[in-house]
Amino acid sequence: MTTQSAHAVAMGAPVGLDHCPFMPTYGVPSVQFVSGSGVHLVDREGRSYLDFLSGIAVTGLGHANAEIAEAIAEQARTLVHVSNLFGTSPGADVAITIDRLLGGGGQVFFTNSGAEAVECAIKLARRYGGHGRYGIISAYGSFHGRTLGALAATGQPAKWEGFQPLPEGFRHVVWNDLDALEAAIDPSVIAIMLEPIQGEGGVNPATAAYFEGVRRLCDEHGLLMIVDEIQTGLGRTGEWFGFQHFGIEPDVVMLAKALGNGMPIGACWARRDVAKAFTAGDHGTTYGGQPLAASAARATLAIMERNNAPQLAEHAGARLRSALSQLPGVVEVRGLGLLLAAQLGDGIDAKLVVAEALTAGLIVNAVSPTSIRFAPPLIVTEAEIDEAVAILHAILLQYGATS
Repeated sequence: MTTQSAHAVAMGAPVGLDHCPFMPTYGVPSVQFVSGSGVHLVDREGRSYLDFLSGIAVTGLGHANAEIAEAIAEQARTLVHVSNLFGTSPGADVAITIDRLLGGGGQVFFTNSGAEAVECAIKLARRYGGHGRYGIISAYGSFHGRTLGALAATGQPAKWEGFQPLPEGFRHVVWNDLDALEAAIDPSVIAIMLEPIQGEGGVNPATAAYFEGVRRLCDEHGLLMIVDEIQTGLGRTGEWFGFQHFGIEPDVVMLAKALGNGMPIGACWARRDVAKAFTAGDHGTTYGGQPLAASAARATLAIMERNNAPQLAEHAGARLRSALSQLPGVVEVRGLGLLLAAQLGDGIDAKLVVAEALTAGLIVNAVSPTSIRFAPPLIVTEAEIDEAVAILHAILLQYGATS
């Protein structure tokens, strides 16, 4: 393929996978976005879209936030990288803020992504457990990442195909079933890893009784309770962290996605007595928490606190939930805050609805064959919610759904 044709593909030209310059993990991009502002994205033809996915719960403060952009620009003019052999002011500030939001008493390891934060948690748990205690229990339907360790923790067997043998030591149990989880505990187990809401698994929330029971089992058996807040953290569910809906305190928490509002940064937080299981050289990262990404995270957290991000999500989420529940063809709305899924009735293909929504100027995604995920920026307005729901209403009527 010529350089010119490769550029055409990258710019969104309609071609087949054989001529696309990207590996076929996402298929050929159907739309190329060139700019964004708030809840809106603009493609290369100048068409505007309502973004109700936020890069999968990433741009919580919207696209091209001016304050975050200025923080990144100023840091780029000042200091971009020194390695983690040394400290920087943005990284220290972000670590202190994360610890405070989580209740204090912990320490942070920065990463570039959510999957890397999960890998850190896996290694920390094994180091904490010592020889012979390495097992980690997670739930079917969970999603913890695509790297081999995170994939082994992910409770979706279809995603394992073609990548076995996966790292050993992982086992999976039925979601929200405390008896099944307790039955899986043996002397080799050191940790239980769960999401407060299974995002990629269909936006399925845990029950309070389940998380309370998991905390009790961890205390009884000397296990670490590891909570994956990569998609649910930093205000999205109506609390700073999803586990706070259930009144428990975890031992290890993973963050990413919304932390940098689009800049790649993740974090693994652990109680100090757990974190001290790591010693010098046990883990590392070249770029994790580097000043450019950390400056974005510092600005993001400052804005979120100033504007009370959980309250924004709670109020906007209530309006979105109510509107979605009244749509023809929607039989259930699941989730918390601004992480919601609309379950569609029989005969309605979620992927087709999502494709038609994109054509109509609305970005959502099919998180299962029969359900659509919504994760708009926390700054979404009532008018934008009403516009998005109106687009979906018109599409669902085409399927013969009735109000």
